[in-house]
Amino acid sequence: MEKKYFAHPTAVVDEGCMIGEGVKIWHFSHIMPGCTIGDQCNIGQNVVISPEVVLGKNVKIQNNVSIYTGVTCGDDVFLGPSCVFTNVTNPRSGVNRRGQYDKTHVGNGASIGANATIVCGHDIGKFAFIGAGAVVTKNVPDYALLVGNPARQIGWMSEYGHRLNFNAEGIAICEESGQHYRLENNIVTRLD
Repeated sequence: MEKKYFAHPTAVVDEGCMIGEGVKIWHFSHIMPGCTIGDQCNIGQNVVISPEVVLGKNVKIQNNVSIYTGVTCGDDVFLGPSCVFTNVTNPRSGVNRRGQYDKTHVGNGASIGANATIVCGHDIGKFAFIGAGAVVTKNVPDYALLVGNPARQIGWMSEYGHRLNFNAEGIAICEESGQHYRLENNIVTRLD
C-alpha cells in the first residue's frame, strides 16, 4: 500500500501508526506505534510522538517537541519550538509509573509558544494562546491568553491570534478578521 505522507529518510516511523494524507515528518523525528496523526500535519525535526498520542488535522509542530502518551490535540493546533508536555506529576527514576499517565487535551486552534511547559492533567481551551516560556499549571479557558511562570491569564485572543479588547457591553472585534466576540461571566464566545 502506497503511503500518502512524506517522511524524511532520517525519520523513524514505527509500524502501527495511523498517519493521514499530506503529513510531513522531518529530520530525526520518531513516530511511535499506536499514535494517530491527522491529515496535513507538519512535524518538525527532532520531534517525538509517543504511543496513543492523537493529533487532529493541520497540527503544526516545530522543532524539538516531545509529545508524550496522554496528550491529544484538536485540529489546527500550533506547538512552538521546544515546548514541553509532561505526563506524570511525580516522576521518579526508581518508580515505574507506566499506565498512570495524566491526560492533557489541547483544543482546536490553540497555540503554545516556544519553550512553554504544559504540566500534565491540565487542558488547553480552543483558540487559547500560551506565551513563550509559560508554565501552565491549571486548565486554560477557550480564547485565553496566558504568560509567565506560573502562567497567569492576562487577556483574551481572537481566532486569528490578536488580542481582544472588550467594550463596556462585553463586545470585541478582531482587528484582522472583523469577527465579533462576547465576554460574559468570564467566558468568551464568537458571535459570527
